[in-house]
Amino acid sequence: MHNATPEAQPLPSDHNTLSPVSPHEKTWGWFAIFNVWANDVQSLFGYSLVASLFISYGVSGWTAFAALIAAGLLVMFLVNLSGAAGEKYGIPYPVFARASMGIKGARLPALLRAIVAVFWYGVQVYFASTALALLIKSLTGVTDGAPIMGLSSIDWISFLLVWIFHILIFWRGMGWVETFLNIAGPFVYLVMIGLVIVLWNRSDGQLLAQTQTIFSNPEGTWGTEIAGFIAIVGTMVAYFAAVMINFSDFARFARNKRAMTLGNLTGLPLNMILFSALALLTTAGAAVVYGEALINPTEIVERTDSVVLAIVAAITFFAATVGINLVANFIPAVNGIANLAPTRIGFRTAGMITSVFALVIGGFWTSFISQVGIDGFVNTLGATLAPLYGILIVDYYLVRKQQLNLGDLYRTDGGLYHYGNGWNDNALVAFGVAAIFSVAAVWMPFLSQLSGYAWLIGAILGGVIYLARTRTPQ
Repeated sequence: MHNATPEAQPLPSDHNTLSPVSPHEKTWGWFAIFNVWANDVQSLFGYSLVASLFISYGVSGWTAFAALIAAGLLVMFLVNLSGAAGEKYGIPYPVFARASMGIKGARLPALLRAIVAVFWYGVQVYFASTALALLIKSLTGVTDGAPIMGLSSIDWISFLLVWIFHILIFWRGMGWVETFLNIAGPFVYLVMIGLVIVLWNRSDGQLLAQTQTIFSNPEGTWGTEIAGFIAIVGTMVAYFAAVMINFSDFARFARNKRAMTLGNLTGLPLNMILFSALALLTTAGAAVVYGEALINPTEIVERTDSVVLAIVAAITFFAATVGINLVANFIPAVNGIANLAPTRIGFRTAGMITSVFALVIGGFWTSFISQVGIDGFVNTLGATLAPLYGILIVDYYLVRKQQLNLGDLYRTDGGLYHYGNGWNDNALVAFGVAAIFSVAAVWMPFLSQLSGYAWLIGAILGGVIYLARTRTPQ
């Protein structure tokens, strides 16, 4: 029956990694969803990105703020779409993808997302270890020795400790992941507020005046403001693109639809306002105190010349980096790997596979990987995810009218989503054609003018082509 409800379905045969979340496991309220987004933006890169928007795009502060809010609302709308099936049926992204791509075909989007996630997971483990190395050096005063593969002994010790820390969190299950996110999100905000207070005191009351200069743009015109607004929205949509496609991995744990939508509301537009305001005030304070616009918080902390602040900052950077790593990289990597062999690969096994790759990628990041430009290859794979988002959304809302057969999603021997050979040819063709544009947007200079909108265009192309083929007799 095509429109069977979740409660009426037989239990799947997959391991519990991909099985539907049971009612007693749906424990995430709006605050947990809020912290998914808080941790996603609270990285060093996220801070630098937001701070740069007020300086580098040639727009007034009010335009930048409006663009950030608009981007938050747009991303909120898109993740409410992609997370609905996860919340309703308790299924993760790889299982959701089976409805449109086919039981076997879903391995393609799940694997692509997993490869991208595994790579950046390893990189973020390394970056989190730099915060721990900073903490160790601040506490002990130990200097670096001769580097091995680009890392000193302290760097290697820090890297291995951070790598083990990630394993300890996921080994205890999603409950511990949720707990860490709920602690890290508010903690980072408290430290950011503390840094603003320190800069406020050192600026002799000039912080707000400097902030007002950022909000004014006497050379701006309607044309430049609108162009800057569009560019900033596109940039922020591209920043959240990876999590948008697999948001059902988190929405499946939401208590109900209200918890998911309220969490996305507070976690995206409202969270963007709070984070952006703190980043703006910090940047303005640094401009007053140190005489230049610093958009990297590590540089601001170094200028304060305070051991205590350096220690607190190191802990904060560590928490922020581990938080975004769990949200944007670890969960999609684990679910994607488990989907390759659901009956044999469980949560912990998939987590260890992810960790082994992270050990190699993070360990070789400084000496080799960052030097050969492999990130271009990974970005290319990430771009191919855009058409898949469009296909998933069009299939769920326009083709299936938000009704899935939960039992058939877990059948390997036939059913609604087997499509004869396990692959949905309509989705495969739509993906292939639209992916050509998505990949071209990464490599073709003349398409760079599209900025972050290449992802949205790729998603629309994938959805439109899929819908056209689905409604056209084959």
